[in-house]
Amino acid sequence: MIIPPQKQPQTHITIDLAGPEGNAFALIGLAKRLAKQHGLDPEPIVNKMMSEDYVNLVHTLNFHFGHCLILIEPPGGLG
Repeated sequence: MIIPPQKQPQTHITIDLAGPEGNAFALIGLAKRLAKQHGLDPEPIVNKMMSEDYVNLVHTLNFHFGHCLILIEPPGGLG
């Protein structure tokens, strides 16, 4: 099926880490939802995300779900 460019389904979720969706709790919730959608157990992923600081949380999220996310880094970097 050929779809015009403006009608193409979105294949990535874009997260602005400087905005409210970049909040640690929001990112953990996103990881849980994505894990379930991909048939993964969210518990070990969330445990790893919570094991250190925010930078680790973002890197863990990107490691597991970077194939379907676009993470926009804040102007000053992650930390």
